[in-house]
Amino acid sequence: MLKLIQILALAALAAGCSTVDFDYPKPESSALSETQDTYLAKHFRGAGDSYPEDYAGFQTLSDGIEALSVRLALADLAEKSIDAQYYLLKKDVTGKAFVLSLLRAADRGVRVRLLLDDMFTGGYDAGLAGLDSHPNIEIRIFNPFASRSARFWDGITGFSRINRRMHNKSFTIDNQVTLIGGRNIADEYFGARKDAKFGDLDVLGIGPVVQDVSSMFDTYWKHERSAAINAFAKMPEDPAIELERLRKAFTQAEKEIMTTRYAAAVTESIITSAQGELGMFTWAPYQLAVDSPDKSISSKSATAASITTPLLESILAAKKEVLIISPYFVPGKSGVEALVKLQESGIAVTIITNSLAANNQIMVHGGYAPSRKPLLQAGIKIYEVRADATIAGSEIVAADDAKTTLHTKAFAVDRKEAFIGSFNFDPRSANINTELGVIIRSEKIATEIAVLIEEKAPAGAFEVFLNDDNKLRWRGLDNGVDVVLDKEPQSTQWQRFQAGFYRILPIDSQL
Repeated sequence: MLKLIQILALAALAAGCSTVDFDYPKPESSALSETQDTYLAKHFRGAGDSYPEDYAGFQTLSDGIEALSVRLALADLAEKSIDAQYYLLKKDVTGKAFVLSLLRAADRGVRVRLLLDDMFTGGYDAGLAGLDSHPNIEIRIFNPFASRSARFWDGITGFSRINRRMHNKSFTIDNQVTLIGGRNIADEYFGARKDAKFGDLDVLGIGPVVQDVSSMFDTYWKHERSAAINAFAKMPEDPAIELERLRKAFTQAEKEIMTTRYAAAVTESIITSAQGELGMFTWAPYQLAVDSPDKSISSKSATAASITTPLLESILAAKKEVLIISPYFVPGKSGVEALVKLQESGIAVTIITNSLAANNQIMVHGGYAPSRKPLLQAGIKIYEVRADATIAGSEIVAADDAKTTLHTKAFAVDRKEAFIGSFNFDPRSANINTELGVIIRSEKIATEIAVLIEEKAPAGAFEVFLNDDNKLRWRGLDNGVDVVLDKEPQSTQWQRFQAGFYRILPIDSQL
């Protein structure tokens, strides 16, 4: 025990000596405006000429393999610039493929700017420093941990800062095409993981929305919380050597991956994506919804521009129907009251979220569970996604018993307006993390989301309801037969115990 105390004390001392130099010099750069001679500019030129200037073109991407192939195809087509912003980038199959696509673009002379949140970059410092050493690649880390070896202690001693994360996801090529939505860069989001499959949604954008996303990216890129690698990381002696080591390792991994069925499916999808027709885009008015990066600073967060403002305006303007899809749904007392008020005013409200068995964050389910009864009592419909639901794009690799998790963040209002982005309906997205998305005022896209729910819900989700005794029950299909269950479907006793335990903890504000 004494030894453990000594180790913890040394770790605390080391962490206490670590700092982030947020004043460390960062090269000035902005989104490139002179990209009209690129292939993508020529390909999309004139696509929106028949629409008002404030319209943009949108195409939704729900299939995981397609979502990855579009990213890789766009990176391959890049001629001038790539701006990528992500909360999570893993060193797995898809993560390596993504990084290789950026590296190869940089080798061709494309300027690459990569902005990552620091929550999941543990152990990545040497590789990131290597990538950053490439003359055409610059990497910045948003709100980094000061201690690289004792993050847990840094999180305790600097919780008020470390707790605020950048949850945005954006990928913009040549300032001509952008991709935003719910997906991080990891196997589970693209149907490449055998034990987990995430149902998610991205939207591809062309037209003026691209410049809006580029302006957002620049604001984050230049923000005081975006730090250069040298400002906090223990740098390798020779970053160039680290770059070549990474290039060699990732290229070898690619050779091994290319023999798989998944690689063949991605390659086929890339070809299809490259041959895509302009008619696949839906042109509509829109509003980019985004938090100010100042939300990441406790002293500025209260007055920072918030994504919740346009989202609430959209939902509260509903006349007939609101459909909300959120994997982590923790409305809290005020959220329940607002939704109940909508329902009582004659607006049909439907919630789609994860079941306990499908949720990869049991703590969040504990925060969500108390809201079910008051919502149901008001007449609001709730559907919880099954842990064995079918996910488009995961059939190539995912085993039959792979766990399904809903990760889509979207809503549709009156089948006339839709939101797609990174925002969860929970306190963390509303008050702590920064988020990004787009409100698209399109009947076609809003109806697509509504129809997706209507078609998938019967087989892919359980409907939650109250019986005559005011007890929670779940209605669903079991081998094609309607069943009613009196316990959280497909869950274990241990999962139910965990959710119940988290339910009594005073942690809802952090969920």
